[in-house]
Amino acid sequence: MTDLSLLSAASAVPARLNPVQLFLDADIVVQAVMVGLILASIWTWMIILSFSARMSRVRRRSATFEADFWKADDFDGFMKERARKDIPSARIAAAGMAEWRRSTKSGVKDREGLRHRVSLAMESQVAQEADDLASRLNFLATTGAVAPFVGLFGTVWGIMNSFFQIGVQESSSLAVVAPGISEALFATAIGLFAAIPAVIAYNRFSHSVNALEARLQRFADRFHASLSRELERM
Repeated sequence: MTDLSLLSAASAVPARLNPVQLFLDADIVVQAVMVGLILASIWTWMIILSFSARMSRVRRRSATFEADFWKADDFDGFMKERARKDIPSARIAAAGMAEWRRSTKSGVKDREGLRHRVSLAMESQVAQEADDLASRLNFLATTGAVAPFVGLFGTVWGIMNSFFQIGVQESSSLAVVAPGISEALFATAIGLFAAIPAVIAYNRFSHSVNALEARLQRFADRFHASLSRELERM
């Protein structure tokens, strides 16, 4: 081989990995795995961004509502005037007030029963608020758990295809199997790229939901105490 041909062959070898070319050269099954993982990664980041904005908005609105709520002299009048359907604290207070009105409409016959019903109504609403917030986190948990194995499936398939090429070409040269193995390992890399942010976000958001649930429960307990004092004066 002449010096010119050697130089031409050397220049044809890529200086670094090209993800797009790895995808285009991959087997159709591996390509399907990569596309699925990329879509899962995009959806994961959409959930991360939207949930972060939602939690920030919920915490801010709840803090504002609770501060104004405790300044009010008449809780019932405040709720009628400032009731907001998009604030968890407001829905919890509304649940407590609704049960209070139903139970006191025809007079109070069982004070302990009334306290228990009001408490149960607000605790149920607290749980509902936490469930609503956490409902979208299931996709993050699923992606974090499944994506590496889906990527591994693409890798195994790609390596199997590389060994098949060894048999077809009757050559065990590294040049024969290296491209297929690179494409296969790229599937695992994409799986990890999708899984790692999903796991981190899921753990972080789960902690945020638990913290908000505890805060809402404290608000419910404090409101329940206020209603109990009102009940003692009746």
